[in-house]
Amino acid sequence: MKNLFLILLTLLASCNFQKSESSDKHLLKQVEESKLHINNTTYYLIRHAEKDRSDASEKDPKLTETGIKRAEKWAEVLKEVPFDMVYSTNYNRTKSTAQPIAESHKLEIEIYDPNNLYDQEFQKTTKGKTVLIVGHSNTTPAFVNAIMRDEKYKDLPDDENSGLFIVTVSPNQTISTQLLFIN
Repeated sequence: MKNLFLILLTLLASCNFQKSESSDKHLLKQVEESKLHINNTTYYLIRHAEKDRSDASEKDPKLTETGIKRAEKWAEVLKEVPFDMVYSTNYNRTKSTAQPIAESHKLEIEIYDPNNLYDQEFQKTTKGKTVLIVGHSNTTPAFVNAIMRDEKYKDLPDDENSGLFIVTVSPNQTISTQLLFIN
């Protein structure tokens, strides 16, 4: 997007315009609108893939074979998204879900605290970036709600691992959300 903006500016600069106050204002408006689109912050939020439930006392289970396949599927589905950062909670199941995506984008996984969602430091660090966040059935919708400053989404059912939330925050703080299910 930034390259597109630079190309647009170069093309506009190389054109001969008849100078008029209205054309200057129109051009400035287009440039400002382009800047707004380029500087969006976009969050992709998913819940970890299917976890091993064979030992109810296990507090940090790994992914099942189905979960490993889903994590690989997420990497395939999201391969064209130009991620700048990948975040995960510090659990086997979330890190294992994030790992194939992080590897395909040559990124390190950053750990976030699910008890401290969307604080000022996180907002500052991710501003203007495209970010993947891998969480849990309760923290993923809570994270979306924190970004939106609204209680729109409820906890996901415990067997729901296919939800993809996409949240876009514009520089003027306009927020849009989508919830998709990828099987």
